[in-house]
Amino acid sequence: MSGERARTAAIAVLGLRVAYGVALAAAPERLARRWLGPSAATPPTQVPLRALGVREALIHGGAIAVALRGGAVRPWLAASIAGDLSDIAATFAGRRGLPEEAPVATAVVAGASAALSAAVAAVVDG
Repeated sequence: MSGERARTAAIAVLGLRVAYGVALAAAPERLARRWLGPSAATPPTQVPLRALGVREALIHGGAIAVALRGGAVRPWLAASIAGDLSDIAATFAGRRGLPEEAPVATAVVAGASAALSAAVAAVVDG
């Protein structure tokens, strides 16, 4: 993959992550109910969900800005991957209070996101 195509792919992936972050901040219950169960509807749970959404939008938006300026995107993708892996670890650690399917679903979704980011990181900044 050419450098320009890799950077375009990175920006597309990062843009999806910005959109997810904005959506999570705006509608935490809707996006997190399958993950966290009924507690996703409570304000004490929505506070960290909104913060997570804003963090997603800022990290990935920052990465887009760096990519558009021709800077190194890999460190930003590494931070994204670390976030995905921490979501998996935290979900498995708290699985007793979560919907039964949450750990496996989180591993699949966050794992796929981490894998996609790793694939983009492998070809960008080359």
